[in-house]
Amino acid sequence: MNSRYPVVELGKHVRQVGQRNRSEADIEVFSVTNSEGFTRSTDYFSKEVFSKDVSNYKVVNPGQFAYNPSRINVGSIDYLRHGSSVLVSPLYIVFEGHKDIHADYLLRYLKSNWGNAQIRANTEGAVRDSLKFKGLERIKLPLPLFDDQVRISHLLGKVDVLIAQRKQHLQQLDDLLESVFLEMFGDPVRNGKGWKVGSLSSYGSFKNGLNFGKGESGATVRYLGVGDFKSKAVLDNLDTLGSIELNELPAADYFLRDGDLLFVRSNGNRELVGRCMAVYPGKEQVTYSGFCIRYRIKDASLLAIYVAHLFRSAAFRHVLFQGGQGANIQNINQQILSGLPIPIPDERLQNQFVATVEQVETLKSRYQQSLADLEALYGALSQQAFKGALDLSRVPLVSAVQCFAGIS
Repeated sequence: MNSRYPVVELGKHVRQVGQRNRSEADIEVFSVTNSEGFTRSTDYFSKEVFSKDVSNYKVVNPGQFAYNPSRINVGSIDYLRHGSSVLVSPLYIVFEGHKDIHADYLLRYLKSNWGNAQIRANTEGAVRDSLKFKGLERIKLPLPLFDDQVRISHLLGKVDVLIAQRKQHLQQLDDLLESVFLEMFGDPVRNGKGWKVGSLSSYGSFKNGLNFGKGESGATVRYLGVGDFKSKAVLDNLDTLGSIELNELPAADYFLRDGDLLFVRSNGNRELVGRCMAVYPGKEQVTYSGFCIRYRIKDASLLAIYVAHLFRSAAFRHVLFQGGQGANIQNINQQILSGLPIPIPDERLQNQFVATVEQVETLKSRYQQSLADLEALYGALSQQAFKGALDLSRVPLVSAVQCFAGIS
């Protein structure tokens, strides 16, 4: 690690905290997620997943850190910004920094590429990698003067605010499309507008994807996997797709055509199961994962983009999962999809909706590019900051309270 700042071992500047809730005080239980940081467990899991007896749970006080030892490598670490203490699972590790460590600076470093590389280098475990506190202590940290730590946090926080705004804009556009869908077609489960009801099996055909290994040193083919479904209902830009090498190319029927729909059949993340996306690969050869089901429409009175947004609606997803299978992970299959009652609105109205989607997707693509540019800027700035290559003389020195709160 090359930095003009002194590079120190983190263990000399933090200490582990082991306070338990022995008095059984009425304190809320929180989890630490990679995207939201400290989050109420009931909000994150939508139900109570923690023990009724929380006397052995760990207390986290304001300013202290907590992390899940087996998930810190994906960013599940945060310091508590709340004004009051919270509880976390006994499996979590809780620690606090000395006075020479600025909490926000340390968090940003641990979530950076440099910090993550240090985390991975110090994990251990036979089955699942885990960062114990002694591993955390070995992490190397560039440590500028405290005031410069505050300046770096403030500068990176400015970019973080812009990133959050772009993400909010994208969510607002998704919410807009959901509202337009309900306004035009009504609740798809109640079908209050009296649309004709059919089944997907009557309008097209299904085909499961192939399970194949990567790196077979054969022909290179574009590949659409479960991870590509996270934020899209329509995919017509393939730049983000990965590729796969196959000794034998799949049959032609395993390549996608414009207007094909893909469903996530099974996955470790329940939020992705049942997701649907309309795909427009053009002339490119694109195949798809064995965790997906392809649906190809053969009747022009049913439009792919309408179906994709139908399956994104909360009410329709609820109906979908009533037919799901599995204990902890609900999976779907062709039989479940075939048995769903699908409202079939007037074709003219479907076309109007498609035109609206195309306009909104054009705007979304601009925001997504802006988001990608801002995330790249954040990465470049953070790398320069930890190297000591930034001129911080013009960065205002805000108070620690302002910096923690993200106030400019």
